[in-house]
Amino acid sequence: MADSAENDEFFAGRCTLVNGPVIVGAGPSGLAVAAGLKQQGVPFIILERTNCIASLWQNRTYDRLKLHLPRQFCELPYFPFPKDFPEYPTKCQFIEYLESYAKRFQISPVFNETVQSAKYDESCGLWRIKTVSGDDCCVSEYICRWLVAASGENAEKVAPEFEGMRDFGGPVMHACEYKSGEDYEGKRVLVIGCGNSGMEVSLDLCHHNAFPSMVVRSSVHVLPREILGKSTFELAVAMMKWLPVGVVDRILVAAARIILGNIEKYGLKRPEIGPLQLKNNEGKTPVLDIGTLQKIRSGEIRIVPGIKKFSPGKVELVNGEILEIDSVILATGYCSNVPSWLKENDFFSREGFPKSPFPNGWKGKSGLYAVGFTRRGLSGASLDAIRVAQDIGKIWKQDINQKNQSVSVAVACQCRSKAHF
Repeated sequence: MADSAENDEFFAGRCTLVNGPVIVGAGPSGLAVAAGLKQQGVPFIILERTNCIASLWQNRTYDRLKLHLPRQFCELPYFPFPKDFPEYPTKCQFIEYLESYAKRFQISPVFNETVQSAKYDESCGLWRIKTVSGDDCCVSEYICRWLVAASGENAEKVAPEFEGMRDFGGPVMHACEYKSGEDYEGKRVLVIGCGNSGMEVSLDLCHHNAFPSMVVRSSVHVLPREILGKSTFELAVAMMKWLPVGVVDRILVAAARIILGNIEKYGLKRPEIGPLQLKNNEGKTPVLDIGTLQKIRSGEIRIVPGIKKFSPGKVELVNGEILEIDSVILATGYCSNVPSWLKENDFFSREGFPKSPFPNGWKGKSGLYAVGFTRRGLSGASLDAIRVAQDIGKIWKQDINQKNQSVSVAVACQCRSKAHF
């Protein structure tokens, strides 16, 4: 029996001992940690399941996407955006920035390497990370002292099933597969979801002469992107330095009502909790309007209630209304995938977020760290990345000093021994 157990633990694939941390994910969060470690002189390996950095931005976003916040709130540590970039950089500009970032800090991830499991081995005090790489499904193991989970909040798409959807017969895709409304001209499209993605996809469909209907199943905060020529987010950040969150929320909602008018008459009901408090508590980001409301007012985008069931070429809504539709786009968001690969650890919740809220969710036990799970966008990820790199760097330098001292003592003892002889 003992021999059998030992054989089960034996790993026959390629094994790599990493003299530093392993970072899971080469998105903005992973790159920011890596840049910080470079600054500290700490070696590391980044494991990325796709064939490029920032795969969410490169492969799973629509063409018209721009940063929702001003660029100063989206910069990664140690490297600003180019001065000639606009206040709200485009998707292509942001990807260009990230590629320049990786080049600037000489960050070279191991691509096409999917983490299957990561488990802390108590017997040796190290992390054992098993991966599958490439089309040949080569199995590998990485052993390290520190593990940084940087796969982020948006690692996997959320694609709910609705009754009768398989009988619908028309195209159904997630927003991560949507690129442009060019192929939807003249089509009746049902967009499920009213977050920033649902709003922008619906707007893009309008620009390409499609006929979108947007499903709004729950309440949603819609704010103007700018107030009096200033970024709404920037104003909120400034006000929170002096005022409680609840007061800032009331100011933002009042300003939104003045600028945007009564949006509830169009079927967009505001939550009772303020936009910032709701973001902090549940991670629900308020929608920053970039023109979608105008299309809703004009009737070019129709707001409809929740879905009861699908049938061939049609959808029945919860109010009994039946719509004839040609296509469905699921703007239903994303989720963390950490629980699928991080084994036997109580640092993350079942939803894949650190149980300790920001700003205390970046460090766990046994050399485990998390970056990109703050629900505060790139600015929150950058803050955590700096903390993680500095913490690992401090321990790394202490270990180096101790080793140097040990070597010095050993050499001194050896010299004294020879002199005595």
